[in-house]
Amino acid sequence: MIPLNPAFHSEKAFFAVFLSWFLAQLIKVALGGSQQKRFDVRWLFDTGGMPSAHSATVASLATVVGLYYGFNTIPFLMALIMCLITMFDAAGVRRHLGRQGKILNEILDEFYAKGAVPEKRLKELLGHTPFEVLGGALMGIVIGVLFCR
Repeated sequence: MIPLNPAFHSEKAFFAVFLSWFLAQLIKVALGGSQQKRFDVRWLFDTGGMPSAHSATVASLATVVGLYYGFNTIPFLMALIMCLITMFDAAGVRRHLGRQGKILNEILDEFYAKGAVPEKRLKELLGHTPFEVLGGALMGIVIGVLFCR
């Protein structure tokens, strides 16, 4: 398949998609550090929080595919569908799993208070709010357009 934009360089696309993910994660590290007054390098690879790195990455990917092949092509449609499914999952299924983790941790706290030995605590911040997903998606689109237009 011949791209509709022959001046487009695939290296720019790769950089834009990677940069979208990296900047989203970096923002989460900065926000976590300012809120908790400490730094943890694991935050760079953690899930949940603002903005959604999942949304930033797939939105950037869909954007660069659209810029490269055109927004009325099958490759863009495939990237867009993957993007929408990922964002729905980030704000839906994974968010509900995080809520369940919070409830289960509260149950473990009650067991601990009664002297029972609790299991390892569950991760509570798995998914994203719709606002976090939208923030990540907008970030990915902007980076994709800036680097590949």
